[in-house]
Amino acid sequence: MTMAARDARLRALSPVFVDRVVLFVDGREIRPTNAEYLPPREERPGDLMPPLATFRLRGRMPSQARHLRWLYGLVIDPYPLKIRRADGRAVTEWIHGSDWSGVVDLSGQFRQVTRLEVARDYVALGYTHILPKGLDHILFVLGLFLLRLRVRPIFAQVTTFTVAHSITLALTMLGFVSLPSRIVEPLIALSIAYVAIENLMTDRLRPWRIVLVFGFGLLHGMGFASVLSDLGLPRDEFITALLSFNLGVEAGQLSVIAAAALCVMWCGQRPWYHRRVVVPISLAIAAIGGYWTVARAFL
Repeated sequence: MTMAARDARLRALSPVFVDRVVLFVDGREIRPTNAEYLPPREERPGDLMPPLATFRLRGRMPSQARHLRWLYGLVIDPYPLKIRRADGRAVTEWIHGSDWSGVVDLSGQFRQVTRLEVARDYVALGYTHILPKGLDHILFVLGLFLLRLRVRPIFAQVTTFTVAHSITLALTMLGFVSLPSRIVEPLIALSIAYVAIENLMTDRLRPWRIVLVFGFGLLHGMGFASVLSDLGLPRDEFITALLSFNLGVEAGQLSVIAAAALCVMWCGQRPWYHRRVVVPISLAIAAIGGYWTVARAFL
């Protein structure tokens, strides 16, 4: 079995972990909200055992939690449960199959995060969702940038895109708007292909482009909301986290534009700029967007 096939099979088990892992906190059952598969690192000389894959479970723990019991209803063989405490101590217990763990003392392990800490964390999450993780959003922003190397068209498009995706990000997270990802993701890919193809045909900002960028921004906002839903938002600081994530996204987009501007600044005014720079890059973006559209819609 190839590593890619192995990772695909293990990643498909993520919902099983969400279903089978139970935490009993202060007499109340708590379930993970999602599970993320992390592939093992590459094996290195000197490793005594092959590197292990990891499933990272996320969920909400009461801030005043005092006692924890663990149940993993997926195995029948004994396994070790190791809990690393915030004070540096580690608690290890061997559990027999589907038995409950003993009671783990959580006293002093949780504290209420401040609004500033929430803002800092979600700005970072928004930024890293664009750089380096958001290749589809990076390509879309590059497609907007490449139309014309002038401040006005770049500003008009990016501002329109920002307003649009901010609207649907907020409405989706507040529960007013919802579209399944099987619809949103192919349309996001199609938007990437479209802006790149239009760059091949014109270097002028037409009114319909602004309208389409706004519509595409609405779709991208739903994509951002899907990621943010997986990450979760703190109920006590919902608005702070939402605005901070959006701010991080904007910072990521501006970083993409700044990096692109630095790369083409020296040749942007040359007569061959469109033919030698815009056309080949736009062709590549259009090809990637087209492939993603088909893959996300049919594969």
